[in-house]
Amino acid sequence: MSERVLVKQLQAREDGPVSVSGWVETVRDQKKVQFVILRDETGAVQLVNPATREPEGDGYALTALISELAHGTFLTVTGELAHDERVKLGGVEIKIGTLDIAAAALPETPIAADSGLDKRMDWRFLDLRQRRNNLVFRVQTTLEHAMRTFWVERDYIEIHSPKLMASPSESNAELFSLDYFDDQTAYLAQSPQFFKQMAQSAGFGRIFEIGPAFRADPSFTSRHATEFTSVDAEISWIDSHEDVARMQEELLATAFAAVNEKHGAEIEELFGVEVQVPAVPFPRIPLAEAREIVAARGYEIPRTDGDLDPEGERQIAAYVEETHGHRFVFITDYHPEIRAFYHMRDEETGLTKSYDLLYKGVEITTGAQREHRVDVLVEQAKEKGLEPEHLDFYLDFFRYGAPPHGGFGMGLARLLMLMLGQDSIREVTYLFRGPTRLAP
Repeated sequence: MSERVLVKQLQAREDGPVSVSGWVETVRDQKKVQFVILRDETGAVQLVNPATREPEGDGYALTALISELAHGTFLTVTGELAHDERVKLGGVEIKIGTLDIAAAALPETPIAADSGLDKRMDWRFLDLRQRRNNLVFRVQTTLEHAMRTFWVERDYIEIHSPKLMASPSESNAELFSLDYFDDQTAYLAQSPQFFKQMAQSAGFGRIFEIGPAFRADPSFTSRHATEFTSVDAEISWIDSHEDVARMQEELLATAFAAVNEKHGAEIEELFGVEVQVPAVPFPRIPLAEAREIVAARGYEIPRTDGDLDPEGERQIAAYVEETHGHRFVFITDYHPEIRAFYHMRDEETGLTKSYDLLYKGVEITTGAQREHRVDVLVEQAKEKGLEPEHLDFYLDFFRYGAPPHGGFGMGLARLLMLMLGQDSIREVTYLFRGPTRLAP
């Protein structure tokens, strides 16, 4: 068998024998010539065959086989590569010599280009064959690799925290529970928060994790999922949440630059958006000031807890882009009532040393300095109505010493959705999980 050549490698090859493998995208079965567009994981190429319509003629069997090819059939073709600038698809084509079908597809596909999102999700493996959907996950790969490289080059340790827990990971809300051995109940982790902090008490210093998280949240919005990929980092020996914010903005600027360099032109071609590498530092606005700015723009936030609502986030983001030319903004200084019990509070203002990071008007991150003094942690947990005895395993992390530390958690799908200008995280999630979707 001839060595397989990827479509993206064809332009650099000399004319001559070649073997390619992929799936049938289209067939143009004309009277005198047949064209097949073959796509693989790297691109598409035009295959050509002079049609033989007489049963007694040489090549009739190949002609008949091509006439019956269904969209989506996987096959291998060997033939002669020829460069021809008249060919719009890459300036090359392959004259078919032999065609071997690996797996034939049914003649009628269940989805079309104009199928709705739910229908496409039902047939996700077919939907993912599109070039733009393939690009989504190439971008995701580059993005994750760039973030990992950023951290590894700075001597961070990568951890993989457990997703089965004996007790709730942050609160008693939004938890999936399941039966475990010996009549125990286990919970799916909402985040790696507690175990990120454990790594600080373990003396790891700086850590990161990219892994699954689970929220039993019955939301049907475009940016929520019951299972998602969380990007987390935690660092020791910080002075405030500003140390965390500086690390995250440098991380994102580096990752966006990597995506833009490798995929920028193709993203603009297929998604119609430009990947803008953000300038560092990102703007910072305290929450109280952000609310005043939003009110001055004519929008009254209906929430009574003092936080921004989605429209408020869009309004402050529009203000930042208009005044700073920036698509990212840190909203800082949140009241303890709307923050987790483990967020450290400023001794002078009483506000938490925390932030939300908005990108294009959508919150993608919560970050904070953590409270590492166990007596303060206990009191703050009680304020939130949490029973300290239910948090004993977590509080133990701090009873034997812990450094000042902080970190952030970021939703990978939200970041990708906004970067690529998509309306829903379902478009950028390999297999989406929501309140009504457990398959495929």
